[in-house]
Amino acid sequence: MTYERIGVIGAGAWGTALAQVAAADGAPVLLWAREAEVVASVNDTRCNDAFLPGVPLSPAIRATGTIAELATCDALLVVTPAQHLRAVLQTLPPGDAPLVLCAKGIEAGTGRLMSEIAADFRGAGGIAVLSGPTFAHEVAKGLPTAVTLACEDEAVGEALAARLARPEFRPYLSTDVIGAEIGGAVKNVLAIACGVVEGAGLGQNARAALISRGFAEMTRFGRARGARAETLAGLSGLGDLVLTCSSTSSRNFSLGLGLGQGRAAADLLADRRTVAEGAFTAPVLHRAAAAAGVDMPIVAAVCALLEARVGVDTVVEELLARPLGREQA
Repeated sequence: MTYERIGVIGAGAWGTALAQVAAADGAPVLLWAREAEVVASVNDTRCNDAFLPGVPLSPAIRATGTIAELATCDALLVVTPAQHLRAVLQTLPPGDAPLVLCAKGIEAGTGRLMSEIAADFRGAGGIAVLSGPTFAHEVAKGLPTAVTLACEDEAVGEALAARLARPEFRPYLSTDVIGAEIGGAVKNVLAIACGVVEGAGLGQNARAALISRGFAEMTRFGRARGARAETLAGLSGLGDLVLTCSSTSSRNFSLGLGLGQGRAAADLLADRRTVAEGAFTAPVLHRAAAAAGVDMPIVAAVCALLEARVGVDTVVEELLARPLGREQA
């Protein structure tokens, strides 16, 4: 089982970086972009000036605006924003190429994970999740990166890992698709909270505490949904959480930074060409946690801020006033 010809759906920064990884050995990669100017930029200048400027792209990458061309690919990396996944999958040409889901989030209208949506279009054995601590510009430049590649079908997972692996890009295999997804979705919301801490000037102690307690929330919710604790403690959970809670290169952290500085969520979100997925994930995650009886006070606080129901000072006061409890609870 080999996947020689890779297709990448979505030519934002992350999709372009993954195309660069897949093309590193000279194998052909087909990159689908919605924007005609991105297709022209990639094909004519070997750069994606709109989303990943300054990174020369492999000549093995060809961009297209025609999604039907992906029918020739052996495997598809799906890198569209989480809230657009269903619409994009509905336009895919028929075929049985595995879908590697690379977006992190929960569908706002249904509360479904990306793999649950993809299951409407492929069998579970043909669905994988790629997730972990990955800033696109570092991956595209060939800086060392490790990720989780989760697939229920171990043979498919091994073949995909063999195709994508590079000395500087290391996929670690798992069969826990749900765990890999939940880590990536929840960390986006927690990254907003850490940005708030930074923007409000609450200090490094507070941020470390929030990361630790946020990880406890991630673990509680993940276990309730059937995820394995060791997956959540790995690259796609704790690893990604540490990265995105510590840098303004994270769109979610930057959103929280603005909130912490007193700016309105509506203004911050309207001003972005790229997507801060945590803003969409937070309310659906809050509802899902409540339905499952899982306590996620940090997620609830982020929702309150995004919905402008309370201010930063009030949120901090309420979190600090919570009853004392055992650390592992």
